[in-house]
Formats: sequence, structure tokens, C-alpha cells
Amino acid sequence: MYLVVTRSFPPEVGGMQNLMWGLTNSIAKYNLTKVFADYEENHKKIDESVSFSIERITGAKLIRKYRKAYLVNEFIKKNKKIECIIADHWKSLELIKSNKKKICLIHSKEINHDKGSRSNKRVLNVLNNIDYIIANSEFTKNLAIENGVNSNKIKIINPGVYPVKKLDKKNLEEAENLLKNKNPRLITVSRFDKRKNHEKVIMALRNLKQTYPNIIYTCIGLGEEEENIKKLVKELNLDNQVLFLKNISPNLKNALISKSNLFVMPSVIHKKSVEGFGIAYVEAAQFGIPSIGGKDGGASDAIKDKETGIICDGNNLDEVYSSIDLILKNNSHKELGNKAKEYVTKFEWDNIVKEYLKIL
Repeated sequence: MYLVVTRSFPPEVGGMQNLMWGLTNSIAKYNLTKVFADYEENHKKIDESVSFSIERITGAKLIRKYRKAYLVNEFIKKNKKIECIIADHWKSLELIKSNKKKICLIHSKEINHDKGSRSNKRVLNVLNNIDYIIANSEFTKNLAIENGVNSNKIKIINPGVYPVKKLDKKNLEEAENLLKNKNPRLITVSRFDKRKNHEKVIMALRNLKQTYPNIIYTCIGLGEEEENIKKLVKELNLDNQVLFLKNISPNLKNALISKSNLFVMPSVIHKKSVEGFGIAYVEAAQFGIPSIGGKDGGASDAIKDKETGIICDGNNLDEVYSSIDLILKNNSHKELGNKAKEYVTKFEWDNIVKEYLKIL
């Protein structure tokens, strides 16, 4: 039996939730699997749709942490056939007392603490005393080593994706209506926060507008920087060039991606926050859309520079602008997109799970 202990699981929405959902579904095809996850409203429909058991833990956040650990430890005592414990976060393993094989996924931000700090010591106390650490990218592996994690325990396994489904004609028409026949088309799907760097894309858009007067930039998401970004759009007189959308269906989101020419997310490091991998680049590539990503973080694991997109310095406005312009003016988005679509098949869960099975 495999035991999955996670703080991030559907129906809660997010990249980590999608990762743990895909991983659990994939390993459950090969062995009996049980999940200990946080309680979420409307979880029953999700829980009844799967072949594995999900136990939901309720209570306030701090109490829930201890309650979950107690329930996991009790379950381990009573079940001798557990082969491995898989966790989404080092905190999910911090209170688990067992000699069973342990695997922990790392992503970047959650391990990025000053060396010697209390948080860093807690991270190392967990990660250096388990069997395997799964880094989502080369960048995250190197970050972990810099912060004192034992390099011999680390294995890189990129996050997986499911093959995309054929897009519905109705959603494609709705996407086209929203874009109003404007071209070229840029898109970002992410939270609005400093790290994602919408600001530099919008500043570059002011100059791109001179060459491409019909350009449109679609921003799908929400977050604490939303109002600041909208204010910048007004200040630069780009209201007709930027389309803000949130809380739309996954099908419409995918249709909008497929109708775009370029996915743009030149991420940067903001304080301790950094892009560990960037599954959004892979999801765009599945629709034949190339990406521009930032050099700071793990984007280079998802984007092959100058082959499936461009890796640029997200802190350098000229570089962000010239990277976008290079792809648009040479009309190379089609060639890059075709290569991207072919490249990202390696990230499909049927392929990614094989890497997990080698250590499970």
C-alpha cells in the first residue's frame, strides 16, 4: 500500500493540487493507495469518483496538522503492508513517526529559508532523514543543495500533465468572440503576484503596440497584485490591449490558450518566492503554443530555449520586449509551437509515473 499525506488536494484549486491529484491517480493504478488530505467543501463528488480511499481531516489549520499526524501514525501502526509514505510538503512529514520508506516532493519556495535559520533547520531535519526527495526541476534541486539538503537523496522528477482533450466548438467560438479578431495574441494564466511579472509584460506591451496596433494580451487569474496591474494598464492607456478574466471554466481557459500565439510569463525571484518549475508552460505547449519564461527559476526544465520558446531575464524590460518581438516579427511562433507540442509529451503522467515507480 502507498500512503499519500497532503495539504493540497482537489476540490481545492491550484498547481500543487493538480500535481498531487495526478500523482495519486497514477500510482493508484499500480498499488492500493490511501490519501490523508485536508477537508474541503464539496469534496464528496471528487472522493466518490476515484478508486482509492481519501480521508479528510477537519479543524483549524494548526489543530488539523496535529490531528492529521495522529491519524496517520495510528493508521501506520495498524497496517503492516504500507510500502511507502509520499508527502507533498516537508511539513506533511514533520510529525510522522515511522520507519517506512518516505518520499517528499519539493517545489522551491517552501524550502527557501536562510541557512541556519529556525525554518531551515526544520526543513533539513525532515528532508535529511527520509529516503527520497523529489525536486520538480534542476533549479529546485540546486536550491535545496545550497540550503543544506543532502544531494544524494534528491531525484528530479518534473510535474506531470494529462493529455489534453479535444476542445469544444462552443468554447472555441466564445474565446474568439472575447479576443474580437485581434492579433497577435499574448496570454498569461497565473496568479497575479510579483513573481509572475505581469508588470514587465504590460510595460513591454506599450512599445509592442507601436509595431502591432491590434495586439491583445489576455490575463487569466486573480491575486493580490490584480488592482496594481489594472492601474498600470490604465496609466499606460492599454485598456484596449489587455483582457482580464477570472473564475472562467477550464474549457474556456484552454480555448483561449489555443487561440493565442504566445504564452508569456517571464518570472522573477521576489523576496523568497520563485518559480520552481512552471507547469503553465507545459499546458500551453500541449496546444502548440510556445512560451517566454524567466531565467530565474525552473522554467528551463519546461521550455527548451530557442526551440520551444525563449528563456529571458525577466528583470530586464528590453529583454522581455525583444523576446516577444523576435517571436512575433519572424512569425516563428508556429514552428516553436509545433516543437513545443512534441517536446511536452514527455511530461504526460503515463511517462512521469514510471520515474516514481522506480523508487516506490
